[in-house]
Amino acid sequence: MVARDGAVRVSALMDRFGVHPATIRRDLDTLEEQGRVRRVHGGAIAVQDMEGAPEGSGIVSDTPEVRIGRAVAEVVRDGETIFLGPGELTLAVARSLASRSRLTIVTSGLKVAHWVATHTPHTLIVTGGQAEGRDLGLVGQLARAALTSLRADHVILELGGISAVGGLTDDNLSQAEIARMLLEIGSQVVILVPAGRVGREAAAYIGPTSDADVVVTAREAPSAFLWDLSESGMRIVLA
Repeated sequence: MVARDGAVRVSALMDRFGVHPATIRRDLDTLEEQGRVRRVHGGAIAVQDMEGAPEGSGIVSDTPEVRIGRAVAEVVRDGETIFLGPGELTLAVARSLASRSRLTIVTSGLKVAHWVATHTPHTLIVTGGQAEGRDLGLVGQLARAALTSLRADHVILELGGISAVGGLTDDNLSQAEIARMLLEIGSQVVILVPAGRVGREAAAYIGPTSDADVVVTAREAPSAFLWDLSESGMRIVLA
């Protein structure tokens, strides 16, 4: 049932439980939202909590997403207000913030909101708006109106691209519009970028790299692009 990469395949679960593949996929989606599995092609891999994983095991608890989430959570203090945008990396941050106390978390991501509401005691504020995309990010007039009256100690956004020349960019035009507004509401703006998208210019321009205070990415990011960003004055954290 378990493949070499540690994944449990949908086909194997179908054979074992005798249910339709759509049912298996729906259950795996629910478990992923709860942080209990990580979806991969054709199945899922179990995610162990950091406390339950053997030290130095290097299993799923040490994925780039988890490392980035931990790195960002280290700069958050108890009692602060945090804005989290939609995305898998911001969801990883939310999971790492579960151990903090008295946080107020504002989010425009429904997946993030659901996890915070069901797994933490933090105060939760959801912007409202129209949900779109796989990450269920909230956009539109309601989301924009909510942001005009909100402030945060940290604004944490996942973007689809960053480069020294092209600046901060994203693939989603609506999310890029929301991101431009968010750059104005935070005392500290933290940009999360997957390692493979460092040096990339996505379709929608958000702003110059100088609009961000910190960029957090995985240590697998291309060193040449990281060097260019550091030369432009960016503070970079490698997780």
